[in-house]
Amino acid sequence: MLKQTDTPQEEKPTIYYDQRSVALRTTQNVYFVQEHDKMAMLELVLNDHKERQTVIVVQSKKKADAISKFLLSNEFKVTSIHGNHREEQQEKATAEFNLGTLNIIITTDMIFRTLALENVKFVLSYDLPELPQDYYNRLAVMKELGVGIALVDPEDEVLLSNIEFNMKAEIEEKMVEGFVATDALKQITKRKKDRSKKPRHRKSKIKADK
Repeated sequence: MLKQTDTPQEEKPTIYYDQRSVALRTTQNVYFVQEHDKMAMLELVLNDHKERQTVIVVQSKKKADAISKFLLSNEFKVTSIHGNHREEQQEKATAEFNLGTLNIIITTDMIFRTLALENVKFVLSYDLPELPQDYYNRLAVMKELGVGIALVDPEDEVLLSNIEFNMKAEIEEKMVEGFVATDALKQITKRKKDRSKKPRHRKSKIKADK
């Protein structure tokens, strides 16, 4: 009598977390915007991603609280979590996020690494990190799914160039429909006109070699 054999299970593809792999599998865009216009642009961007479980990463606790207050006033389901919050508060926010009753968490890189968040579909870099490693660690949380968007002040373009050089990929630049900048838009336009035709990550390598 022949023994019944188990149906072989399909092996799941291995997910790699090096910078190049993260860059290739993650949909990414950058939006150039002056620092004082970021909140206005943020609201428009989030309106296009309302159904996604979202993490907004900022540089400081103060900024996390300010953005949270702004978004709460505009009826977003959001909270800020950072080093000033007790472990119990962090765990509560994590549980609510994973259940879907809370869909936006604003945090810093340091705390983001400690949160056991599930089903993150959208990571918005309100501020670029000083270290490229931190940027792709943000995206890696989404594994093979999700979208990464960065709001980039023109003065931070060097940080962006370093990120792109390490990933060996240039992130597509886009505009936000309906966004109206202040008069500082003239400075952004001038920067674009002065930009070299070489990819940003190539320019970064040239600077590094000097």
